[in-house]
Amino acid sequence: MAGHRKAFPVLYVSDVRRSVGFYSLLGYEPTYQFPLEGDPHYVGLERGDSSLGIADANWPQAQLGITVGTAPRFELFVYVDDVEASVELFREAGHPILQEPATMPWGERQAYTADPEGNPIALATPI
Repeated sequence: MAGHRKAFPVLYVSDVRRSVGFYSLLGYEPTYQFPLEGDPHYVGLERGDSSLGIADANWPQAQLGITVGTAPRFELFVYVDDVEASVELFREAGHPILQEPATMPWGERQAYTADPEGNPIALATPI
């Protein structure tokens, strides 16, 4: 498709700043905030070629009439340089470790943490 642009997920969260802090531990850096001053309702994040939007959970209700549920709504799979070091970083920051590092039969070390909304985040390193 001519003129196509990249696509990225927008995560609906109860506390934008808290979630931005969590995803910064994965190397995501804020590139955009709205509004520009004060408490953000939306923050755009970048990590290499990967992008995420973090939006206040009130947005879909106000704009689309959709209520955001409380159960985990997605899984994010992230490649990291060192699974063990990443797990310790999240553990020390007070985030739950859902699964300790293990060697998977497909040739990766993998572990799981959870973001502040309870969504599982896979951390993986190819062997």
